Amino acid sequence: MSEDDKYPAESGRRRFVKGVVGGGALAGVGATGSATINSLTTSSGTGGGQTTAMAIERVGGPAPRGMPQIPVEITDDGYIRGKWPETATETQEGQEITVAKEEMPGGVTYSGEWFQYCGIESYQGIQPEFESDNIFKSAAGGYDWQGNAYENGDPIHRDDFEDYTEWGNGIGADGVGKPALATWRSEDTDSSITAVVLRSPRVEEAAQDDEWLQASTEDGFMAWVNVCTHFCCIPGYKKNEESARYDAANGVYCQCHQSVYDPFSIVETLFVARPRTD
Repeated sequence: MSEDDKYPAESGRRRFVKGVVGGGALAGVGATGSATINSLTTSSGTGGGQTTAMAIERVGGPAPRGMPQIPVEITDDGYIRGKWPETATETQEGQEITVAKEEMPGGVTYSGEWFQYCGIESYQGIQPEFESDNIFKSAAGGYDWQGNAYENGDPIHRDDFEDYTEWGNGIGADGVGKPALATWRSEDTDSSITAVVLRSPRVEEAAQDDEWLQASTEDGFMAWVNVCTHFCCIPGYKKNEESARYDAANGVYCQCHQSVYDPFSIVETLFVARPRTD
């Protein structure tokens, strides 16, 4: 990526939303949430197929595409919630199925199919009818500050991010944004959808003049499913000192095969969503 692409002359700052990443960046493989590789053949199930999703951009390493964004909102009580698309019935190949899909500002079709990769398509929480409050819950293996603020499974609250413009942990620059490792739509299930919630002044700035970001972020909060699109490992935002070697100290770094993602660059990406398990 050239410096001209990062800082276009007409805007004076980095673009947050960019064009379509190549259509050849397909899902490729599926897994259970670690580095287990499944067959490249499509499994039986419901839905799936060619899908366009909004994702944090893959900027380095072997990953084929970015990791899908989760639109967020803040509840009246101050908890951070990931929006889930509205459910409806569609006819596909002569069969009526329930889908999670809705049109959102910025011309974006938000769909549960965004998250159907790496075995997540088999998780209970990805089923359109799964009942959840959709609030992000603090996850094990998170950041030191989370251990002081939460027990495992506690809902993540806005008040615990008040120092987001100064927060740092010795990796990369301070004040870039404050993260939390979370689970989403995983209550009383055997499988947890892993996510990162981030509050950043960069997100606030970018959302001022972007319709999609105004709809998918709030008060500088954003989120994404934290499963690498390469071999399905769990990457880290400001989690690994080694990330500096790959120019990723202020980004998301996957320690398995050195894929790097930029959470401050949201791109439209095309891939093949795997069918949900019936």
